[in-house]
Amino acid sequence: MTMKLKTLKQSKNLLFVEVEGESVGFANLVKEELWNNKNVDEAAYIKEHPYMAEPKIYVKMKGRINPKKAIEKANKRILVQLKGLEKEFKRALKD
Repeated sequence: MTMKLKTLKQSKNLLFVEVEGESVGFANLVKEELWNNKNVDEAAYIKEHPYMAEPKIYVKMKGRINPKKAIEKANKRILVQLKGLEKEFKRALKD
């Protein structure tokens, strides 16, 4: 299944998206990485119903900083971390 983002609310410094095709684990990972950005004012993931609703990500930035860019950068940092984890895992399997 392919991930799809559906914008629910957007303004200059706020973005609220539904993440179709992903779990709350992914939404929580993005939320946690967003907090590593000093310009993030609020970041959260929301899951209304465990079986029916798709997870949602909410991010509000300080000032007029673009929240889409913040999510993109958070995802890039996650990918870098995953590549490092992959290398460590492969190294551990060789031992």
